[in-house]
Amino acid sequence: MKQLGNLALVCANRSDVLLQIQRGTVCFSIGMGTQMETISLAWDDDEKITALVRELNFGRYQNTENGGYTHD
Repeated sequence: MKQLGNLALVCANRSDVLLQIQRGTVCFSIGMGTQMETISLAWDDDEKITALVRELNFGRYQNTENGGYTHD
């Protein structure tokens, strides 16, 4: 639960990310059209949310110079 705020802050600064929280589930989408990826996590799963924040900042979902993200 503590990491949910960190995820919200990271997502708020990204135009290519949609974050929704409903009924105890965090739904995170990144990309557009057929390139969109969606991940669902429990809202209180700090370990997985921390890993997602790390990927957004430094890993496969980090912003690139052209405003997109690195996609494997």
